[in-house]
Amino acid sequence: MRSTRSSTITRLVAVAAVAALAVTGCSSSGGKKASTPQTSGVAAGVANTPRLTIAMITHETPGDTFWDKIKAGAKAAAAKDNVTLKYSNDPQPDKQAVLIQNAVDSRVDGIATTLVTPDALADAVAAATKAKIPVVAFNSGIDAYKKLGALMYFGSDETVAGQAVGQRIADAGGKKTLCVIQAQGSVALEARCAGVAKTAGSTENINVNGADLSSVTSTLTAKLQQDPSIDWVVTLGAPIAEAALDAMGQAKSKAKLATFDLNSDAAKDIQAGRIQFSVDQQPYVQGYEAVDSLWLYLTNRNDLGGRRGVLTGPSFVDKTNIVLIAKYAARNTR
Repeated sequence: MRSTRSSTITRLVAVAAVAALAVTGCSSSGGKKASTPQTSGVAAGVANTPRLTIAMITHETPGDTFWDKIKAGAKAAAAKDNVTLKYSNDPQPDKQAVLIQNAVDSRVDGIATTLVTPDALADAVAAATKAKIPVVAFNSGIDAYKKLGALMYFGSDETVAGQAVGQRIADAGGKKTLCVIQAQGSVALEARCAGVAKTAGSTENINVNGADLSSVTSTLTAKLQQDPSIDWVVTLGAPIAEAALDAMGQAKSKAKLATFDLNSDAAKDIQAGRIQFSVDQQPYVQGYEAVDSLWLYLTNRNDLGGRRGVLTGPSFVDKTNIVLIAKYAARNTR
């Protein structure tokens, strides 16, 4: 029994108070200005700062499950931050630029966008910054976001990621690698394959139509039949990996498969040994941080990354850790 002073047991209770900054008013050019701090910023895990509207604009190709994770992260951050999220997408660069301009014209508070084709999007991003609407980049554009005027970047350095993949292939004894680009002209995908080639040795790129998976399968089947010396195939998206598996089966190829990105099907294939490993850039985190960073900037003028990209990958998923990660892939957060 513990001793007491007199007959009273004294209990100490620690109480933590959470404060946040609020924003008020809207500038004539579309962005909101920070103002006087308030002391009741967060209640029950949800911000009570004034409601903001953030536009998220991507180059998503319809049907690509990768973007479900981006949107899941963005929606989670929007729910926490008291944000109205407006999501739109178009894989065509000129049409994505129009979507960015539309967001500027509608006077949103902030814009989060992918910059897979930075030259085509430069004017639209410039229109946003001229209107004093903060822009953050995510997923693609690490080498261009500062030049275009975006404040922050969240994603992977695709060159570094590609080199890491190539090194793993080289260490495994790979002799000839086929790198599959599902969106011709994408600087991010080309950087991945260039990185693979730098460390894996003999590497050949092949362009396929990622919007038509049956076409991907037929193109890869023909290539693998024509060149049986290919002993590794690298795909740059999880749905493309599934098409590649079909092609490898039809071509009776003995090549090994690695892929960028992860979904529930790819997770099962890693567990079964059909895919050797996945390079996960953690898209859920990209979507979450893109929205949350804008909220932090608009309400507290925070700037993450110190004017350098905030890296969310590469994170390798293989047989050594897939058991731990598979459940998160199934619920669409990895």
